[in-house]
Amino acid sequence: MVVGDVTTAVDVLVLGGGPAGYVAAIRAAQLGRQVTLVDPVPPGGTCLHRGCIPLKALLTASERYAGLRRETLEPLGITLTGVTFDWSRLQAWKSSIVARLAEGVRRLLAGNRVQYVAGRAWFLGPEEVRVESEQGERFKFEHCLIAVGAETVPPPGLDYDGRTLLTPEQALSLQELPERLAVAGADYLALELATLFARLGVRVRLCLPGEELLPGVEAAALRLVQAGLRQLGVQVSSNLPPERVEERPLVVCGELRPRTAGLQLEAAGVQTDERGAVRVSPSMQSNIARIYAAGDCAATGAPPLASVAIKQGKVAAEALCGRRVQFAPLALPRVVLSSPELATVGYSAQEAERAGYRVKTGRFPLGANGRALMLGGETGTALVVANAEDESVLGMTVVGPRAGELIAVGVLAIEMGATLTDLAELLYAHPSLSECWLESAEGALGQAIHVLERAARTQG
Repeated sequence: MVVGDVTTAVDVLVLGGGPAGYVAAIRAAQLGRQVTLVDPVPPGGTCLHRGCIPLKALLTASERYAGLRRETLEPLGITLTGVTFDWSRLQAWKSSIVARLAEGVRRLLAGNRVQYVAGRAWFLGPEEVRVESEQGERFKFEHCLIAVGAETVPPPGLDYDGRTLLTPEQALSLQELPERLAVAGADYLALELATLFARLGVRVRLCLPGEELLPGVEAAALRLVQAGLRQLGVQVSSNLPPERVEERPLVVCGELRPRTAGLQLEAAGVQTDERGAVRVSPSMQSNIARIYAAGDCAATGAPPLASVAIKQGKVAAEALCGRRVQFAPLALPRVVLSSPELATVGYSAQEAERAGYRVKTGRFPLGANGRALMLGGETGTALVVANAEDESVLGMTVVGPRAGELIAVGVLAIEMGATLTDLAELLYAHPSLSECWLESAEGALGQAIHVLERAARTQG
């Protein structure tokens, strides 16, 4: 067969099988469309195969290992000796989780009758794509979703070699743990990588390109995270861009660049920004009516998170099926599996003030929460930021055990327009970590019970 000899008509063609792509494919199929998904590699994307899932799996294992320290367990009456870990078996366990989830994605696509084609695609025009695959195919589509994601690119003058200069993904697949390691970056990814390797006994230096770690996070919460880094032995250096870091190996959490260079978008007339991201409307539609984009390759201003990609994929699928939807979240949670864990949503107090709000805040130390004490989170804190005019919740931050699960309360509160009174009037389970939101809200209202009022409330 000559390459491109046969053209197949499809309703919806999805380019890319990551969180945005495979979710959009399934949603479009649920809405009755015939869907074909094209990706050179099995569906799941960077998040599942090389990024979020592998990193979180290794962090979870390292947290369990770190929790077996004698000084942690002896106060509980538990004595352990000779606890070690095997890096190669830990990697195998991580891979088993990835494989199981990848098989789940494959079954979901098959169960929804989404056709998967392994190959590299590029546009021939605004209605047609060629795929370099075993058969060499062309697809003429009614609608197309571009969901090819993004890739890490090194700073100017540096090149990833997989040995001395590593991408975050390469760092997660090291065959052996080094004695020392440098991590360049100031975002959640850099902090999680530093936390992971430090827990496993690697001497880690975290190199911040500027002054701040995790810009925009509440200062009180950030102090606890920085204290956790010190406890792990992580050395933090400010104003040290990656090109000035001499230590090797060096993991560089570099810039993400949309993977659109080889798509020949100009043949379809699709407009992009200076980074190569597809310009889209709130319904994820490009300037070409039949072509949409979602996830890290779409120019939306949203951070490169799998949760964002999943939501955008659903919006795109429903929009191209004729539904009136758009991507416009009020609350976007951020979670960092540091030590202690950090999660935040909405405004910090400083951000709210810069946005023109007069704020009211409540703060509750987790050392006064029974469940947190049982879980070793006595140094944690929960903070609520509200509009002083109507007491509507503007932001919530928590540092401590299971912060990533607790922040869902904040997402719901902001999306539903909840007030401090709404949070304070709920009946929370006791003892539970979620009571920290009750206590924080009561503190902001001047009704603190389990902490002195001056420590619980400030008003600006």
